[in-house]
Amino acid sequence: MNTKSSLYRKEMMYGYLFILPPVLGLVIFVLFPFLYSLYGSFTDWDGLGQMNFIGLANFKDLLTDDLFYKAMFNTFYLMLGIPIGLLLALLLAMGLNRKIPGTTTFRVIYYIPVISSLAAVSIMWNWAYNGDYGLVNQFLDLFGIKGPNWLANKDTVKPALIIMTVWKGLGYTMLLYLAALQSVSRTYYEAAELDGANGFQIFRNITWPMVKPVTFFLVVTNIIGGSQIFTEMNIMTPTGGPEYASASIVFYIWQKAFSNLQMGYASAMAMILGIFIFVITLIQFKLNERSAYDGD
Repeated sequence: MNTKSSLYRKEMMYGYLFILPPVLGLVIFVLFPFLYSLYGSFTDWDGLGQMNFIGLANFKDLLTDDLFYKAMFNTFYLMLGIPIGLLLALLLAMGLNRKIPGTTTFRVIYYIPVISSLAAVSIMWNWAYNGDYGLVNQFLDLFGIKGPNWLANKDTVKPALIIMTVWKGLGYTMLLYLAALQSVSRTYYEAAELDGANGFQIFRNITWPMVKPVTFFLVVTNIIGGSQIFTEMNIMTPTGGPEYASASIVFYIWQKAFSNLQMGYASAMAMILGIFIFVITLIQFKLNERSAYDGD
């Protein structure tokens, strides 16, 4: 009995040692910064000096901050790329799921942007969107279309960023959809074809329900990632674009925190962003529970 107890205690000790690094990482790099930022949101702090508690003043100031609302609107607008990217990726995955020559090569080509440096990709698209010598406008010139200066026009800067972000993430989304499609048993399709179902009916009743879990995962992660978009506009439109038309909420938080040294105010915005991401994610989980599909 004592031997068993000794072995049990030793196993418990090794178990705690194994989980200690991730738990410490969570506490040091997630929990502590979150609590520190939460307290900072109630202070007038420049990030260097003393934190002076001012209550809800930062949150009250947000209610009358026009740039805050503009940055939030820009962030929502840029998320229009999420359904566009999902649709294009699903169509590509369905095409590459067929037994046609060259599918492996195309899969590699579409995935190259995913593994490319985001900074390098942003610089490349910055050149491509140049109003004088950019490749995009040169391509439009072939059809007699005079292209705008994409990143210097408040009406085109957001669509330009959407195109770039969709292109960057297309390969990753396509790969997940392709894996989901290849996991669907052929017997479903064969049974549907024997019953006389057409292509649209097969897609609606078999393909779409079977890839729904992947779609749910992609929607949640893309919304979280889209809410935190920053690098693209920081490189392509470092001042927030014309009339602040491309500034995301994270870009505005960064600007307030590190350019204006209003760390307390930036922390308040970060808390609002965190609440928004939590609520949207919770809604997505609730909707997914109601429409869950059982493949059995």
